[in-house]
Amino acid sequence: MKGGLLARRLGIVAVCVLSLAGCVGLAWWQWARFESATGNWQNLGYVLQWPLFGLFPAFMFWRLSKLRAPTPAPAKPTARVPEPEIEAWEPTRRPVPAGHHDDDPELAEYNRYLAQLNQTADQQESR
Repeated sequence: MKGGLLARRLGIVAVCVLSLAGCVGLAWWQWARFESATGNWQNLGYVLQWPLFGLFPAFMFWRLSKLRAPTPAPAKPTARVPEPEIEAWEPTRRPVPAGHHDDDPELAEYNRYLAQLNQTADQQESR
């Protein structure tokens, strides 16, 4: 497995070097076109752009190797803070008194409905 990994890395490095060499050659060609009578500023832009294209595979190889590197284990905390005890919360079942919030008929109707549901639930629990 170790030999396969080494061969793979050497292959990737070879591809990176060939990519850089090819892109530098293309940059040189664009420089020659820029200096010619028909050259323009676009050719000069390509002169600057091609080496960046050639360096990109090497950058990706470096970045992926950094991402795959094992991360160190987190340090153990020195003092543990105790967690607060939380009691289980249960909703209280209190019927809303009749006539409460009489100024809002819709709210009063809803409260009567909730009180009826509460009575039904209490009857089912007592069975």
